[in-house]
Amino acid sequence: MRLGINLRPDKGYSKLLHNILNILLPLLLLLLVRMNFIQLAFSLVVLSKWRMVAVKPRFWLTNIRANAIDMIVGVSVVIFLVQSSSLPFQILFSGLYIAWLIFLKPASSLLATSSQAIIGQFVGLTALYLAWVNGPLYGLVLTTGVICYFGAHHFFDGYDEPYAKLLSYIWAYFGAALAWLLAHWLLYYKFIAQPTLILFVISFGLGLLYHLDHNKKLNRSLRNQIIFSAVAIIAIILFLSSWGSQVV
Repeated sequence: MRLGINLRPDKGYSKLLHNILNILLPLLLLLLVRMNFIQLAFSLVVLSKWRMVAVKPRFWLTNIRANAIDMIVGVSVVIFLVQSSSLPFQILFSGLYIAWLIFLKPASSLLATSSQAIIGQFVGLTALYLAWVNGPLYGLVLTTGVICYFGAHHFFDGYDEPYAKLLSYIWAYFGAALAWLLAHWLLYYKFIAQPTLILFVISFGLGLLYHLDHNKKLNRSLRNQIIFSAVAIIAIILFLSSWGSQVV
């Protein structure tokens, strides 16, 4: 069950205005990046979430946690725009961000919140490893853990999991530990880092197992199939590290 303040208008002219602003935000980010106002673009993403703190201070932490995935996606889009020198790709990223803001972000079904969590984690980690190539290792490890924490917490929020905080900390620790281990020999498959791919596969597999178990649809055969598939995909990812990847 989600706690905190509802930051989305639900109907009428308020919803129309909200959607127009959601369309304008990615376009403004694209314009600012093209004009090389990078810091202003990042600031605009943060300022777009001003309603999180337009409440009593006791709600701030809850609202920040509830909107963290959206913030991660917004910051990641700016990083993608900066990293890409091609206008068509920048337009593509802006269009995908519009789709996120208009269609996926407002949705509150179990499938939607799970998708938000895994997409937010994947996009956030992809952007992080693009931007932090030459950054200090401790910062990369810490930020990986933070992104994994918010991704897991967003996922468990949809299931009203009583141990959501504990499970989120465990996943954050695992993500940080994996980042520390693999960052000493960081590999990229095109623009996606190896830790990002591995964490995506593991989180998707664990999330699917949790969802099936939560709905009483998990049996031994299905569990073994999911585990075997995840292990096989990770094995392929590790095998591919011997060719076709870039070492940083």
